[in-house]
Amino acid sequence: MDITAQELNRATLGRQLLLGREVMEAGEAVRRVVALQAQHAASPYVALWNRLADFAPSELDDAFARRAVVKATLMRITLHAVHADDYQVFREAMQQTLYASRLGHRFAAAGLTPADGEALVPELLDFADRPRTAAELQAWLEDRVGADKKAGAWWGLKGYAPLLHLPTGGPWSFGTRASFVAARTGPVPTGREPAAEALGQLVLRYLRGFGPASVADVAQFAMLPRQPVRQALLALSDAVEQLRGPDGTVLFDVPDAPRPPADTPAPPRLMAMWDSVLLAHADRSRVIPPDYRRLVIRVNGDVLPTLLVDGRVAGVWRAIDGGIEATAFHALPRTAWEGLAAEAASLTRLLTDRDTEVYRRYHHWWPKLPDGHVRLLTGW
Repeated sequence: MDITAQELNRATLGRQLLLGREVMEAGEAVRRVVALQAQHAASPYVALWNRLADFAPSELDDAFARRAVVKATLMRITLHAVHADDYQVFREAMQQTLYASRLGHRFAAAGLTPADGEALVPELLDFADRPRTAAELQAWLEDRVGADKKAGAWWGLKGYAPLLHLPTGGPWSFGTRASFVAARTGPVPTGREPAAEALGQLVLRYLRGFGPASVADVAQFAMLPRQPVRQALLALSDAVEQLRGPDGTVLFDVPDAPRPPADTPAPPRLMAMWDSVLLAHADRSRVIPPDYRRLVIRVNGDVLPTLLVDGRVAGVWRAIDGGIEATAFHALPRTAWEGLAAEAASLTRLLTDRDTEVYRRYHHWWPKLPDGHVRLLTGW
């Protein structure tokens, strides 16, 4: 079976709840879309606002407070918000990558070995059985490895050890000073070998949330080597089916997953920084036109807040004193601007009680963007 580029776009948008806002509890929505990128505390909130009807930020506040949704280092070795019931499987699936990256060369540069790291983890988790600040955990490590190794040990273990970030207040639940607690959700993963069963479950969840997708796409989403991903897909056998993408690439999907028609309308959206839909595929042309990729994904990895028009990135936005400033990279029809203005009015209501200049620390990128079609969409 063949699938077109437009059908791929609509399939992913539909599974990511971006073809129409749905009525759903915040925790269930996080589960439906697999994971929300959370390295900026505001992004999970803006992501859910884009996807849920009548989204109330307090719902996500409560989910974080109850640990129904948890924040931790997972896919792509970055912070993600995931449903609590998914954390253990996702963490096990990421074991190979987290072991290699967090107990690797930088850990070794501090004079520590992977064996040292794995020996420290159980004691670290015992110490973090109740909430601990980063300063407390670093002091604990200093007592065990010495002052000269403390920084390297903490850099590795805060990402490798199964630690959850705890809400610390502020407009988006998590402030600038992190607090941690041990994730007592199951056995502590060890070793460098891929966790085959967990990886298979992650692959299926990924396909349901972002598919159809290639081996390279799955590997990109999790930052895993392609070979174990390929083996996981083969092991899934009849649980997945194969399609042929627009360039002939073999794509995988779950047989009963929705694939909306190519002409399904895609409403405009103001996407969060680092929204997962922009990062979940090796071939990002599914959502980002190739000419715009370097504009919205900056050289240091920052992914700017984007305008989504007819299902694809058409520009960027930022919250400024006075409203939402939208910069389109190409001319947009009047109906698109009207739709974006309505989205901006809704977004301003979300931000008014939280942070009216969200993402302001990233405004330094705007002078580096090419001239575009700029409009102030709404006032506060």
